[in-house]
Amino acid sequence: MARTIRVLMSVALAIGLATTCRAVEPDKLLPPDADTVVIVNLRQIIDAEIFKQNMLDNIKKELERDQAKQLLADLGLDPLKDIDRLVIGSVETQFKKGAQPKFLAVIHGKFDPQKLFKTAEARARNNGDKYSMVKDGDTIMFKYQENEEEPSLYATVVNEKTVIAASEKKLVTEALKAADANKPAQIKKELAALISKFDDKSSVVVASLMKDKLNELEIPRQGPLNLGGLQKALPGIETLAVVIRIGADVNIDVNLGMKDSDAAGDLRNSLDDLFRDFGNLISLAGDNPQAKAFGDVLSSFRVTSKNKFVTLTGKVSAENARVISTPRPPRSKDKDKDKDKEEKK
Repeated sequence: MARTIRVLMSVALAIGLATTCRAVEPDKLLPPDADTVVIVNLRQIIDAEIFKQNMLDNIKKELERDQAKQLLADLGLDPLKDIDRLVIGSVETQFKKGAQPKFLAVIHGKFDPQKLFKTAEARARNNGDKYSMVKDGDTIMFKYQENEEEPSLYATVVNEKTVIAASEKKLVTEALKAADANKPAQIKKELAALISKFDDKSSVVVASLMKDKLNELEIPRQGPLNLGGLQKALPGIETLAVVIRIGADVNIDVNLGMKDSDAAGDLRNSLDDLFRDFGNLISLAGDNPQAKAFGDVLSSFRVTSKNKFVTLTGKVSAENARVISTPRPPRSKDKDKDKDKEEKK
């Protein structure tokens, strides 16, 4: 009897864990040729204690400003209540100067399609040099372009639970077709495998196929930090997986897949040197509270390597988050005058 009870309890626990912590499923609207995916669980972040304590009030104040308040009223949208998750798929991602992003953004939540379209049409009528309504086949979408030199942004409503925006009309049209099809995400198997390692309780997830994408990236060499080792190690990165979990604190885990174990060792050593140099630099700030908080965060990071993988783990405590997010009061002119007098003496 006791053995039966233990078995039943084990089964119940397993079912409970499976129910509360599931692997992340790639969004089926993602472009099939995406090489980088970012998932932001906005609902989880907004509900997190550290967010409520350090950022919620400031965001509420920004949303209460006249212009933002009127726009949100026209859209019938409350970002703090109506948006659940943001998913971004990047195609042909480049990390070199001047590269133009090619992406699709999928926003899941609760929307009023009629209000969204009415607001878009009003913007197009009243500010036609930046906003317009365009067609791609039977699809009507909203276009925004700041000026002729800047890239365009296209957006439309999929349904009352999903809005999409993209850098190209084609990406919007393909996403709408994917929404109508009863198929799972068609992304690359290697990228889907990276995403599947995360659970749906993660606040932010980044998964990227990086092979040969950092070959042309040049890190600025000016300043007190020696970045030569990092510059040499970057081309060896083939995959990137980042998970940020936000609760009472912020926990960060970064996993980098390298081309081989030697490349992993080189990157680990360069990161160790970088964190050490950053720590020494921050220590020069003395008793500055924000510098001390940054120093605490840096000191929490650990870099390890095993076979061809490099792992970074770190933590931002609630107290350090509070100090870092608190703006420094403006320096008074009287204090500046007093300092000038002291320096002249």
